[in-house]
Parts: sequence; C-alpha cells; structure tokens
Amino acid sequence: MLSKRIIACLDVRDGQVVKGVHFEELRAAGDPAALAGRYNAEGIDELVILDITATIETRRARADTVRRVAAELFIPLAVGGGIHSEDDAAAAIDAGADKVSLNTAALADPGLITTLAARYGSQAVVVAIDAKREGDRFAVYARSGRVAADREAVEWAREAERRGAGEILLTSIDRDGTKAGFDCVLTAAVSSAVSIPVVASGGAGGLDDFVDVFTTGRADAALAASIFHNADTNVRALKRHLAAHGIPVRPWS
Repeated sequence: MLSKRIIACLDVRDGQVVKGVHFEELRAAGDPAALAGRYNAEGIDELVILDITATIETRRARADTVRRVAAELFIPLAVGGGIHSEDDAAAAIDAGADKVSLNTAALADPGLITTLAARYGSQAVVVAIDAKREGDRFAVYARSGRVAADREAVEWAREAERRGAGEILLTSIDRDGTKAGFDCVLTAAVSSAVSIPVVASGGAGGLDDFVDVFTTGRADAALAASIFHNADTNVRALKRHLAAHGIPVRPWS
C-alpha cells in the first residue's frame, strides 16, 4: 500500500495566510514563508498555496509569495488561485511551484487541463473541486465557493481525469474550517470514481479525522490548515497516530 500523504494548506490574501469558516470570515493566521519553514521541519509531505484573492491581485504578487515559500521547502509545492491561463501556470512554476491547481478556470475551459498536462505532465496538474451537499448530490462551486457551476462532483472528477489531471483536490464547503471532520461520504464517492489520487480537504479537527478519511473516505492524501496553523496538533504527532492505526505514512523527523 502506498504511503498516505499529509498536506498543509496556506490560504493567502495580500501576502498573508488567512483562515475562515465555509470560505468566509477570514482572519490572519501568519506569514506564509515562516509557516512553510515550520511545516517542512516537522515532516509535512507537501504544501499547497491557495491565493484566494488572486483574481484581483497581480501575478507578480503571487509569484513573490511562491518564491519566498519555495525557498523554505524541500518537498513538493502546489499553487492555486488565479491560474487562468498557460501564462499564469508558467509564472507559478517559474517561481518554484511543482504543481498548479485549477478550479474556476478548468470549469470555464476544461481544455486548459489537457493543455497544461501536455506541457508539464499530468503530475503537475491538479484540479480542485469545491463541493457542497445538495440533497443526494454534491454540487460543484467556483470562485471560492461563491458561484454554482452546474456540475456534479463525481462526474466532474471523472472528466478532469479524462482530460489529463493527475490529482483531485476535493474540498467540502460544508466542512471547511468547522473542525467537524472530513466529509468521508463525498471523499469516498470521488475516490471510487477515479484512478488518480484524491486529496481530501475541509473539516480536519483531530487526529482521528485523518484515520477516518484514509479508511472510510479512501483518500490518498489529506489536507489541513487550521489545526496546523493554530498548533492544535503537529505533523509528527499526526504521523505517529496514523502509523499506530496501521496507516502507512512517510517517515518523519
């Protein structure tokens, strides 16, 4: 069995890390480069930067943040938020990103997934899916969870894979920032539908939540922000807990 990955997320606005609930009520959570250095030392497997206001900020500002964070890391770095074109993706990768994450742009132009996969390889293309329960389906939302995309999460994940995505970053809007646990039903539905890795996001509140999402949710990786930023737990303690439950993880220092 492949090792499960633990990923820290830095939601960035105006060059600072922020965190909220249900994508709203954002509050400051620290300097991105400082947090990146801390997580790297603790043994995090990967880091994601999501520039949540990239649509109104300049590409230069985002690239500066990416460069500062990349300088602290010896692990893969993914960058999302405001990646709307080949040029945006190139700027992020030139600044130090190993992967780019597409959300709104992929929904508007699914062909961009294929274009970037051909240029950089599927391993460098992540499709982020923000989903919310609506009855018995999981509706997809764009623009940081504000605009309904008229798509269903499982079907969109399948299409993203067909178009060349190498990974799905799956966020439950219902669980975002709540610390109520990952949405394992959503995660299992998408994980069962695709053969590429699925990263679960939204709701991490304690160590057992990760156990649940790796077992019941069938996730390949799990992403968290608040519990790491606020030092509710640390990467070493989490990996020890997972290993004790028979879940394979990468070594930690």
